[in-house]
Amino acid sequence: MLKVENLTKTYPNGTQALKNVSFEVQDGEFLAVIGLSGSGKSTLLRCINRLIEPTSGKITWDGTDLTALPATEMRRMRRQIGMVFQQFNLVKRAPVITNVLAGRLGYVNPLHSLINHFSPEDKQRALHNLEKLGMRDKAYVRADSLSGGQQQRVGIARALMQEPKLVLADEPVASLDPVLAHTILKYLEQMNKESGITVLCSLHFLDLVHRYATRAIALKDGELVFEGLPNEIDDAQFKAIYGQEAERVTIV
Repeated sequence: MLKVENLTKTYPNGTQALKNVSFEVQDGEFLAVIGLSGSGKSTLLRCINRLIEPTSGKITWDGTDLTALPATEMRRMRRQIGMVFQQFNLVKRAPVITNVLAGRLGYVNPLHSLINHFSPEDKQRALHNLEKLGMRDKAYVRADSLSGGQQQRVGIARALMQEPKLVLADEPVASLDPVLAHTILKYLEQMNKESGITVLCSLHFLDLVHRYATRAIALKDGELVFEGLPNEIDDAQFKAIYGQEAERVTIV
């Protein structure tokens, strides 16, 4: 179980991105994190794996206080926490398989990783993960030759290389068209249902939340303003999260 208690993040310029946010996520859930741009969604996800250091509060995962871990211990813990980024974060000039193998960096000798030396088992695992994502035939092409949807699938394959128990997906479909958005979320859903991986995924469109999430939380100006089932977000709740002028948009 993931437990977030009174999480607060204030940036050096004084911006308070998160304000005493508290919630729990059971193992195997697909939790959608919703809210306007700037509401604190990305900061929240990056505080969980401490890519961003919280100002105060506590994050407990499987009984371990992540906020209290020294840097070396946190690096080891990140092996089990996959991350999928909105802008893919691939090495554009490198082959796809090299990008996927980057997901094993926490498991290999740092000197070996510098010269891109991975075991045959890791290379087979990378090819297997690419196959699961329909990308096996792209293993040896450059990442910058791929479409946005293909690059995001490479990002998911990279996360799978960590053999994660938890995946944080930071607006993974924000830059994709509707058809590709569904494709990517179906892969995350498959990972969640078939492998039992807990998924926290920030999303903009409510119909995607209804389709894929088992539960949702909403942030507004850094504060938690909703926690519950997606179908509990009625019109009044929608306006409270997104503003009185907001209109629902459907992704076909």
